[in-house]
Amino acid sequence: MSASTAKKVLVDRYDRAVLRGYVQPQTFRTPEGLEILSPEGSASIVPYGQIKVVSFVRDLDGASVLGERREFLARPKATGLWVELQFRDGDSLEVSISNNLLEIEALGLLATPPETAGNAQRVFVPRAALSGVQVLGVVGKPKPRKERVPVMPPRQFRLFTDGESS
Repeated sequence: MSASTAKKVLVDRYDRAVLRGYVQPQTFRTPEGLEILSPEGSASIVPYGQIKVVSFVRDLDGASVLGERREFLARPKATGLWVELQFRDGDSLEVSISNNLLEIEALGLLATPPETAGNAQRVFVPRAALSGVQVLGVVGKPKPRKERVPVMPPRQFRLFTDGESS
């Protein structure tokens, strides 16, 4: 792992243990599980069934996304889908995900948490950790509207002109 591309993560597991370490953003998702390098330098693969959420953080000593605010205070401003993730243990977390459904992966969801000023900047939630996902809203730019052409009143056809007599 190159130090310049390694990202700091906190991995919240269902056994309530928190793993601290580093991942390669392009290759950390393997079919077997999450590949993580501990601060001591040992590499391991954590199976997706054990992971609740992976928080990409600013500081390894700070809180993960589960230790911060879990709901948006108001409608999110970032373009995308505002969703509520329901975990297998009954817990929930509101996040914003991409509105491009082609970016949704088979292994899980990459999302933005509600506390943008907190320690967790992005989160990855494996599909195995979820019991449901509910869309709360669609946030985006309105489509540019076409300029409306004013509707002209229909012209009245006259049977007789003013100067004619019958």
